[in-house]
Amino acid sequence: MSKMIPATLILGDGIGPEIVDATLAALDALGAPFEWDRQIAGLGGLQTAGDPLPKATLDSIRHTRLALKGPLETPSGSGYRSSNVRLREEFQLYANLRPARTIIPGGRFDKIDLVVVRENLEGLYIGHEHYVKIDEDPHAVAMATGINTRAGGMRLLEYAFEHAVVTGRKKVTIVHKANIMKALTGIFLETGLKLYEDKYKGKFELDTVIIDACAMKLVLNPWQFDMLVTTNLFGDILSDLVAGLVGGLGMAPGANIGADAAIFEAVHGSAPDIAGKGIANPIALMLAAAMMLDHCKLPEMATRLRTAIDETLNIDKVRTGDLGGSAGTAEFTKALVSRIHKPS
Repeated sequence: MSKMIPATLILGDGIGPEIVDATLAALDALGAPFEWDRQIAGLGGLQTAGDPLPKATLDSIRHTRLALKGPLETPSGSGYRSSNVRLREEFQLYANLRPARTIIPGGRFDKIDLVVVRENLEGLYIGHEHYVKIDEDPHAVAMATGINTRAGGMRLLEYAFEHAVVTGRKKVTIVHKANIMKALTGIFLETGLKLYEDKYKGKFELDTVIIDACAMKLVLNPWQFDMLVTTNLFGDILSDLVAGLVGGLGMAPGANIGADAAIFEAVHGSAPDIAGKGIANPIALMLAAAMMLDHCKLPEMATRLRTAIDETLNIDKVRTGDLGGSAGTAEFTKALVSRIHKPS
C-alpha cells in the first residue's frame, strides 16, 4: 500500500461537484493514494461561510500543500474578487502550467502538443486598478498599474526552462511586447535571454516572438511552437487560444505551482447553465489530476489515466455532447473506469 498523500479537495461551483466526482472515480480506480480534505470556495464559500475563500480552506492548503479544485464562480464587473487570483497570491503560486495536446484526431488542427508557462503573480492581470473622479462622474478615468520584477520573471523563467529540460522540450519561445512596453515586458525578455545564455544554452533552442505575431502564428502554423513562456496577461490569453487548438477549455487542464504549494484545476468556468444536468465533460479536471499525479512522483498512474482517456474517446467512442457524442458525465466516467481496470 502506497503511503497516503494528504490533499485538499475543492468541489467548486456549478458543474464542479459533478466533474470532481467523476475525477475521484478515476483516481479511485487507479488506486491513487490521496487522502482528501474536502473544502469550499467561490460562490459556495460565500454562501456557506460568508467568504469566497474561507479560512478553513486556506488552512487546509497550507497544511497539505496540494489541492485539486473544480471551477469557481467569479462575477464579472462588481462583486467579490476572483478566488483563483487570491489563491495564487496567498500561496505565491508563481507558475501557471497549461499543456494542450490533441486527444481526438482529425480536427482542424491535428497532432498538437504545446505547453504554455505563464507568470501568475505580476503584470497588468493582478488588478491594481482605480478610478479618478472628474466633475460628477466617479468613473471618469480608469487606471491600472502593471509591475513586473526581475526576481519574479527569473523565478518563472527558471521553472519553465527546467520543465523544458526535464520533459524533453526541444524549443522554448519567450512571448513579449517589448517593442512597445519596453520596460514592463522588456525586463522579462531581457531576463530570459540572459538566463538562457548563462545556464541553458544548448539544452534546447530558444527564440522570441511579439505577442500579436505569436497569436497569428498559432492559428496559421501552431506546430512551429513547442513551449511558450510569457507574462501574466499574455499567458492568460494565449493559454485559452492554445486550448482552442485541441477542442476548447473542456480539454484544458491547468496547474498553479509555487515553492510551497501546488493547485491543480480545470481551467474552464463553472457552467451554471448545465449544472445538475449530468452532461458536463470531466476530461479537463481528469487531465489536471494526471498532472497532479506527475507532480507527486506517480508517473505510471498519470500515464494510465491519460491512456484511459484516449482509449475511451477514440477506441470506445464514448464522448460527451461537447465532443460530438451523446454520453453523459456518468456514462463517460463508467467507460473510463472500465478502461483503467482493463489489463493492458
